[in-house]
Amino acid sequence: MKSTEAEYQEIIQHCQDLFTKKNKDYGTSWRILRIPSITDQIFIKAQRIRTIQEKGVQKVNDDIAGEFIGIINYCVMALIQIELGADKSDINADVLTQFYNTQVSAVKELLFDKNHDYGEAWRDMRVSSMTDIILMKLLRIKQIEDNSGFTLVSEGVKSGYQDIINYSVFCLIKSNGLQTN
Repeated sequence: MKSTEAEYQEIIQHCQDLFTKKNKDYGTSWRILRIPSITDQIFIKAQRIRTIQEKGVQKVNDDIAGEFIGIINYCVMALIQIELGADKSDINADVLTQFYNTQVSAVKELLFDKNHDYGEAWRDMRVSSMTDIILMKLLRIKQIEDNSGFTLVSEGVKSGYQDIINYSVFCLIKSNGLQTN
């Protein structure tokens, strides 16, 4: 069995490769999106995963692994948007790679801090439970967004996106990877 770090890095590398290729196809058109729009896009992907898990059948050929990869990349976009704000400006590919690496590096550090404290409890969790947790975190983020970002005692949206990335990576590890159509 590979180490968590090796599995994590393999998945993040695959996600970043796809992100880079889509950037060549579309540029940074996503920069126009406000954070709530990105949250809704992530919600759609997570809800689709849950629906397929519950029904056991899918009618659109896009696989679940691809949806988790999309969730990871949209969360990275959200984290970049939190830092830069939404606008129409393009980001140079090399600079975008630096932004991507900075975000996933912070998320990876969070993962290993939590993994230390929780003893890799995620390995004993069901993918369906982690999908539910992703949806719960998205509902929390939406509530915070609806409250104009204000919280009394809770972490903000940034930590929610970071946790969603990590749960999505765990789901990909647990479901044996990156097979996508």
